[in-house]
Amino acid sequence: MKRVLKNTLRAASIGIAAIAFSGVASTVSLADGKPFTISVIYGPDKPQALVWKRFSEIVDRELPGEFDFNIVTDGALGGEKETTEGIRLGSIHGALSTVANLTTWVPEGALFDMPFMFRDQAHIDAVMAGDTGNEFKSLYADQGFKVFGFITYGARHVIAKEPIKAPSDVDGKKMRVLQSPLHIDLWNSLGANPTPVPITEAYNALQTGVVDYMDMTMSGYQALKLFEVVPYFSKTSHIYALGAMYMSKPYWDSLSEKQKQVLEAAAAEAIPYFNGLAAAEQEASLAKAVENGATVVDVDGSVWQKAMEPFWESYAPKVGGMDKIKAVTAVQ
Repeated sequence: MKRVLKNTLRAASIGIAAIAFSGVASTVSLADGKPFTISVIYGPDKPQALVWKRFSEIVDRELPGEFDFNIVTDGALGGEKETTEGIRLGSIHGALSTVANLTTWVPEGALFDMPFMFRDQAHIDAVMAGDTGNEFKSLYADQGFKVFGFITYGARHVIAKEPIKAPSDVDGKKMRVLQSPLHIDLWNSLGANPTPVPITEAYNALQTGVVDYMDMTMSGYQALKLFEVVPYFSKTSHIYALGAMYMSKPYWDSLSEKQKQVLEAAAAEAIPYFNGLAAAEQEASLAKAVENGATVVDVDGSVWQKAMEPFWESYAPKVGGMDKIKAVTAVQ
């Protein structure tokens, strides 16, 4: 049985979440199959939800009735960090996460959030399908996460209440940042005042003046309606937002070999499906935001890259050294 909970069941989802974090949610099921609860921060029509729908359809086709997929959307089970904690507890079984969020458990992953690290999607795919990606899958496994593979949300850009063209324009401004030491240190290096805020609380923080600006992908900007409170979009493309499609490793370890093979195969098909959806959504999402009042601000990307170059040297020791960075940038 497969259920996709939408806004109309939000209250019920929150109730399930409360049970989940008491440690007994994995015993709650409305079907005979093994419960498989998936947390999605965005709505049911977004790639973040559609990828799990595709995943569950593949699994159901190969293993009919063996799993009861419950795809809980709209952040009803919490933001990224709460979801990750739920996965570690085993009350949530699957999710997507930015690599930045996972640095709380695997700090080495900050390597992928270094500014201007990747050239394009082909470069990302080559790096993450090779030894580097395998190394990090092992590191995540040590922390209780089974990572199927890596996804790309899109490039991050600066969004603000007023036009931001140059790095000097962020000096003294309050910035919402990911709950990641790298992101905090990066924006501190440019003179901003970074404040970690869960993505589910970003809109309110911007609206009330807790923060003045943040960075976000084009699709996230439109999906969360952030253009309503920060109408200026500066196309900086300073960081590619990488993520992981992952699940609870204790849950994974409880599966049969046949089930594991099917889930691996489903993820191998679902990940490029997500990347394709996400890529197609970027410019279209920005266009929708502009239709609703957003203004695109032209910037000189080389100026931003130059301003962030000193950060590479200062932060390199925390991500394995300059040799590690150069090994990634050198991949063809």
